[in-house]
Amino acid sequence: MLTTLRRIVLAFGQEPELGNALQNLVAQVKTAMATECCSVYLADYEREHFLLTASDGLAKASLGQVTIGFSEGLVGLVGQREEPINIADAQHHPRFKHAPEVKEEDFNAFLGTPIIHQRRVLGILSVQQKQARQFNENEEAFLVTLAAQLAMAIANAETTGILSRNKNQQNRQYVQGVPASPGLAIGNFYISYPKAQLSSVSLSKVGQVDKQTKIFQHAVLKTKRDLSQMSERMQGAIPEDALDIFEMYKHMLESASLGDEIVEKISLGWNAESALKLVIDQYVIQFESVEDPYIRERSTDIKDLGNRVLFHLQEEEASREQVPKNMILVATDVTASLLAEYQHKGLKAIVSLSGSTNSHAVILARALAIPAIMAVGNISLANFKYKQAIIDGYSGEIFLSPDAALLSEYQHLVREEDELQELIKEVIDLPAITKDGKSIELLLNAGLSAEFDSSMKNGAVGIGLYRTEIPFMERNCFPSEHEQVNLYHTVLRSFPRQPVVMRTLDVGGDKALPYFPINEDNPFLGWRGIRITLDHPEIFLVQVRAMLKANVGIGNLEIMLPMISGVTEVDDAVRLVNQAYFEVCNESDTPVSKPKIGIMLEVPSVLFQLEELAKKVDFFSVGSNDLTQYLLAVDRNNSRVAPLYDSYHPAVLRALNHIAEQAQLFLIELSLCGELASEPGGALLLLAMGYDKLSMNTHNIPKVKWVLRHIDYTQAQLILSHCLMLSTPKQVHNYLNEQLELLGLGGFVRAGK
Repeated sequence: MLTTLRRIVLAFGQEPELGNALQNLVAQVKTAMATECCSVYLADYEREHFLLTASDGLAKASLGQVTIGFSEGLVGLVGQREEPINIADAQHHPRFKHAPEVKEEDFNAFLGTPIIHQRRVLGILSVQQKQARQFNENEEAFLVTLAAQLAMAIANAETTGILSRNKNQQNRQYVQGVPASPGLAIGNFYISYPKAQLSSVSLSKVGQVDKQTKIFQHAVLKTKRDLSQMSERMQGAIPEDALDIFEMYKHMLESASLGDEIVEKISLGWNAESALKLVIDQYVIQFESVEDPYIRERSTDIKDLGNRVLFHLQEEEASREQVPKNMILVATDVTASLLAEYQHKGLKAIVSLSGSTNSHAVILARALAIPAIMAVGNISLANFKYKQAIIDGYSGEIFLSPDAALLSEYQHLVREEDELQELIKEVIDLPAITKDGKSIELLLNAGLSAEFDSSMKNGAVGIGLYRTEIPFMERNCFPSEHEQVNLYHTVLRSFPRQPVVMRTLDVGGDKALPYFPINEDNPFLGWRGIRITLDHPEIFLVQVRAMLKANVGIGNLEIMLPMISGVTEVDDAVRLVNQAYFEVCNESDTPVSKPKIGIMLEVPSVLFQLEELAKKVDFFSVGSNDLTQYLLAVDRNNSRVAPLYDSYHPAVLRALNHIAEQAQLFLIELSLCGELASEPGGALLLLAMGYDKLSMNTHNIPKVKWVLRHIDYTQAQLILSHCLMLSTPKQVHNYLNEQLELLGLGGFVRAGK
């Protein structure tokens, strides 16, 4: 059964049209299970019914016509219960709904299972038989397994269908993603294609047969040239018979059948990339189904050849395309490096088909005040090509090719946003103090670029987090002590009379050094942060020595230790800091200031050791991003669970409040340097909890300062007390947004003023 299951799923994935794929599927399932009918019903949540979409056994005329309400019939029962329903005599079941047009009077046995993706029922897969009997356990397991594997493919097809459905019905193309960085943008899409992998190609029809054929033929010529050059370079270095692989590749390219099949697909309207994928994937299936291991292994060769041609197809496409004005960057996965590459080219917003709201790309987008929408889904990048769009980073809405009315509406909202940004500039040089006199320090998160630009202070009164790992990540080896001294001195000098908190090297997890690879099954629970530097004191000591030397004559350095999980790590780290301090003192002719030492509270274990830790360090700084991740057991970079990551989760808010209460009890300075601090609602709650300092990216400092200067501390405390009693993140978000609207501050959490 496993082989049959794999064959059915592979065939389903190769068919570009969902309707055809489902029709082929039901025919294959009917044969595999030796039953007399197999059907698929897809859910329509707008009309609240299941639509009979494909069937082998029911009347063909009923396909696309017959609907069953969510609370009707056996199909509705499967959807309601969200589990398989196995009935021997369906005709006499109280939930059986007779639909004469489907002609199922002769069928008695019924087995239906829901197709579920991310807790949402997408449809129902069912089989029926004339003989009144219960389907056995193996048959039920087969159908359930098949439905689970089909769920992702159907979800992707459903997402893609949003584009075409709205285009046809409303003349307005709309896509919903996950809002990641707030703001509005109106611009034109520019596509950054992924590394040439056929598996990443989304199928798309564009017409333009002659143009696409020429693009394909040029790519083939370039691939042949590459293969000849590779063969020449290897001549004499390897045996002659080993060079046959390159000749085989060229022969495959010259094969009339392969090239003709691709051109035939192009003639049907597929673009060159899609045509290549369709043909190559079909050959791969054929090779992999052969018993002979040598022939089966040739599937690897055909995939490699396909990827080589794809590379030149994408290169050809990219060379023809100019970066548009007011660019909206769209990619399968927008990374921090990709964003950095385009930020100086008129970048207005980013859209990522995958990814989460807490990736480093999003953190960078927020720091640059660039609207971002993530997790749009498996939509073909070609759907965005040459299109104007509106990006709403507050709601996660993307409007493609907007009509004049919608464009005018959002142009008005953009003007209001600009007016609001000008308004908040008035408070840049004013203190962060509430209307009734409660003050809090707003500090800067720095280090996203190797050089710190002091002109970007934006009213900050110091640096609450300098990420020292960024310079490490931008080099090909560990920076020398001298290099670090020069870098740190520049940063410390930018705030000469204000604190600069430097975090010691914090790599591991999703922050890798190319010259210091760490391969782990669970990197976020592994060797990272202080664990690495304690295991490598030579790295830690050089860095601390550099910090101390850079601080000579300035005296504003504070050192922060990341990823602390217990008292022993603090003792070991402080001992090394003291060692470095005495070494620098002995080498220096001028007095050396001994810096304050603090720790990051981001591992949940420290919540229960705050009293012991407070006796050993000078300050606490909460890393709310990682604390949220660890408290909720959610990998924020995993798109499957990223929606569960929320710093407004009641458990997170109560943990943050507990930390604040303990810090006040033990009289220790407390700050927070996660993304929560840069959000108006988050800053309001943290102020009410009693945090002394909030550290954030430069663009958010004036915004947060404006909000804090337009509320009363007593109001903030009342809002906090209510939030701490709520049960879900959604309740917290709704309540906070409602309160900000009542305070006249709604423009900071939605579009417009």
